[in-house]
Amino acid sequence: MDGLETERLILRHFTEKDIAALFALLSDREVNAFLPMFPLEEIGEAEAYLSYIGDRIREGGFYYAICLKEDDRPIGCVHVSADDSRDLGYAVRKEYWHRGICTEACRSVVGMAKRSGIPYLTATHDVNNPRSGRVMRAIGMTYRYSYEELWQPKNFRVTFRMYQLDLDGKEHGVYEKYWNRYPVHFIEEQPFGRSGGRASCGTESQNPECV
Repeated sequence: MDGLETERLILRHFTEKDIAALFALLSDREVNAFLPMFPLEEIGEAEAYLSYIGDRIREGGFYYAICLKEDDRPIGCVHVSADDSRDLGYAVRKEYWHRGICTEACRSVVGMAKRSGIPYLTATHDVNNPRSGRVMRAIGMTYRYSYEELWQPKNFRVTFRMYQLDLDGKEHGVYEKYWNRYPVHFIEEQPFGRSGGRASCGTESQNPECV
C-alpha cells in the first residue's frame, strides 16, 4: 500500500533509516504507558521492532510512520491489524501531543481502509487514557462496550472501552470477540464522563483533549 498524505503529514512505511526515530518513540515511558509492550531499552530492540512491523504488513495489516511534511521525520505511528478485529492503534511522541496529529493521521487511515474494502475497524483504549477515546470519537467511531482483562505483557488488570466504525455502509453488528473472551464485561451509560461527545480536533487544534 502506498503512502498517504494529509494537510500536515506524510504517512509512509518505516525504513532502516528510521531506527533512531522509532527508538525515540517506543523508548519513551510516557508514550509507552498505554502500549501493549515494554519501553525499548536499546537501539537493537528498535531494529527488531522494525522486523516485527514488516511481519505485520506481510500478514495483511497496515503500519505507517507518521511524519511531518516539513522534514519527513517519524514522530509517531498508526496501524491496522490483519486479524478480524481490524484493530486501529496509534502513538505520537509527547512533544507533539494536543495538536490533533493522531486524529489527522487516523482520519487518513480510515479513508484508506474504506477504499481498500475493509468492512469495519475497531479500537480499544484504557479507561485511564480518555484522550485516546476522544480520537476514536473524532474520527467517527462509536462506543460499544467495556471489558476487563489481565493485560499482557505488563500483567495488570485494565478496563478497556471498545469502539467500532463500519466502513462499507452495512450493519455488521458489534464485534464481540472481547465481550465473549473476557467474563467481566459491561456497557457504560456515560463512558465519556463530563466531557461529553465528540472533541473538536482540527488540523490546527490546541484543544488539550486532542492527540
